[in-house]
Amino acid sequence: MPTPLTTVRRRAPRGRYDRAVVDAILDEGTVCHVALTSEGGPVVLPTGYVRIGDELVVHGAVANALMRQAADGRPLCIAVTLLDGLVLARSTFKHSMNYRSVVVFGRARVVEGDEKAAALARFVDHIAPGRSGEARAANDSELRATLVLAVRMDEVSAKVRTGPPLDDEDDLPLPVWAGVVPLGTVVGRPQPDPALSRDVRVPPSVERLVSRSGPAAPGGR
Repeated sequence: MPTPLTTVRRRAPRGRYDRAVVDAILDEGTVCHVALTSEGGPVVLPTGYVRIGDELVVHGAVANALMRQAADGRPLCIAVTLLDGLVLARSTFKHSMNYRSVVVFGRARVVEGDEKAAALARFVDHIAPGRSGEARAANDSELRATLVLAVRMDEVSAKVRTGPPLDDEDDLPLPVWAGVVPLGTVVGRPQPDPALSRDVRVPPSVERLVSRSGPAAPGGR
């Protein structure tokens, strides 16, 4: 249910409060922006994330000042945006974008122990499904250097724009092209690390990523 914080007021019909819609957007995205008020003023940090059940999980270095402040339990705002298209109208004023976005309000809890290691594995698999089973897991030293935070999505909403431009009726006869230019993420061919041995082949996790746009390279090089 919408709350005073999550209720979409500007272009209210674009607001979405169905968790299925929210989860689908979050599961497709990979980058979020975390905002809080620090001692020096407002701060926004772009970072990776993963949704695990009813929580949005972020991580960073223990030395990261914003992460440490977030771990203190101060209020957070996390935003995720997927840009789907440029909406070109007959009037410059009516130009827009098609997008899907999610905003989460809450306070973070620190994730520790076995849950922390599992959450970091989920981060890797969110980027490349199955990758955590192919690469070395984080060791104790790396785990100690990493701060993992989880924010319950009790206050969350989405906002979505789709469709063509919304020109004024008086502008429709203008001889100006109008429409939507779709945008999306393209997965390119894998580029092997120069230090990679020639007998190391492209793993299934990378093959699955590349299959979105074309076949994977046949070997490690």
